[in-house]
Amino acid sequence: MSESTSFKPRLGLLDATMIVAGSMIGSGIFIVSTEMTTYLGSAGWLIFAWVLTGLLTLTAAVSYGELSAMFPKAGGQYVYLREAFNPLTGFLYGWSFFAVIQTGTIAAVGVAFAKFAAYIFPSLSVTNILLDLGFVKISAASVVSIILVVFLTYVNTKGVEGGKWIQTTFTLAKLLSLFALIVFGIILAARSEIWNANWADAWSARKWVGTNETGSWQAVTGMAIVPLFASALVGSLFSSDAWNNVTFIAGEIKKPQRNIGLSLFLGTLIVTGIYVATNLMYLSVLNLDEIAMAKDGRVSLAASEKIFGATGTIIIAVMIMVSTFGCNNGLILSGARVYYTMAKDGLFFRKTARLNRHGVPEFALWIQCVWTSLLCLSGTYSQLLTYVVFVVLIFYVLTLIGIFRLRKTMPDHPRPYKAFGYPVLPVLYCIIALLICGALFVYQQDQTLPGAAIVLLGVPIYYIAVSGKNKKTA
Repeated sequence: MSESTSFKPRLGLLDATMIVAGSMIGSGIFIVSTEMTTYLGSAGWLIFAWVLTGLLTLTAAVSYGELSAMFPKAGGQYVYLREAFNPLTGFLYGWSFFAVIQTGTIAAVGVAFAKFAAYIFPSLSVTNILLDLGFVKISAASVVSIILVVFLTYVNTKGVEGGKWIQTTFTLAKLLSLFALIVFGIILAARSEIWNANWADAWSARKWVGTNETGSWQAVTGMAIVPLFASALVGSLFSSDAWNNVTFIAGEIKKPQRNIGLSLFLGTLIVTGIYVATNLMYLSVLNLDEIAMAKDGRVSLAASEKIFGATGTIIIAVMIMVSTFGCNNGLILSGARVYYTMAKDGLFFRKTARLNRHGVPEFALWIQCVWTSLLCLSGTYSQLLTYVVFVVLIFYVLTLIGIFRLRKTMPDHPRPYKAFGYPVLPVLYCIIALLICGALFVYQQDQTLPGAAIVLLGVPIYYIAVSGKNKKTA
């Protein structure tokens, strides 16, 4: 079989926008508002957290437009950090990306797919243990999640066209489904007494202390809101992440200097609007206690039961299956392009730098699939994801700082598009993101320190890789 030697631009603006939106919308919007409410206990603070997350995401997205126009090639953020700083910085991002950021997200989304499939087929439940090896228990949900990852990986090895079709179809489906949920929620289940009660004392923060059955609300005053707000933002930031995945496949997008930046803006704007509207719908259908006490965090299920009655469970389960299926396709499609670019730099397995006859990095896709499957079995991926929210923000800040650095080190480099609101918006993003990171580092060191350790582990790995590369070229 002959191999392709370079990526072919096959994706247009709609395809790129669907990758942005589809990669962002997974299972988070259906779940995380429950935990966020237990931290904040008020409608005002909950909506402010989602709005702030949306503004931060939009700011970063429109700033990335300048970088994507400067370097319209596969690899995205890895390339930006490498060019703005040095190969080590780029590698640390790429290493963290492979170790947990991308693969861990794919694993988590895959298990979410299986978890909600169990509402329709109970035998697929996480409690159905198929094999107990002592050090790991393999459940039916783990097997389903692995099958999903393997299937989508296989589809994407056959070329970008199949992945594009799945991405566009499923993203449009989940956008329409979320829109319908919002509309039906407001028309069929919204109650003015619930809405008014939720907003009666909108800015009095409270924290839920104890279990669902025996706990109670505890008033939060003064600076005590800071660690709680930062903890709540972990949920909304995770739900709004992966918008940068479109930059990883720049080599396959038509007119990348124009379409990547525009797709980043359109995709993040659409998702931000839907996320805020969905939470406003929750507040019109459920009181704060019902949101905070939703069983297993499934606030969307609680809302759907109010809207559609007994059939609400099945409706929301199907919605989340559609959402997670499309989300994982976008993550799998785009993630492998980062490892491909790293391999081109001699910093990943050499075979990863090859494209198959369909013009896609097949070996990179399968390497990603194998590690993701192990994370599905390990049961540690959700904890790892919490660790790296802190790390992801640090890399976003570094990338935006890279815009300032590149304007000094590469002043004459073509910039078909310049960061919107520069320098004010990028600086504002960096300040807010660093404040959030600082609060997480101070108040949640059990989560942030392991995340930082994952990144630092990449330093010796980088020098080992460079040493091996030098020996081969010597």
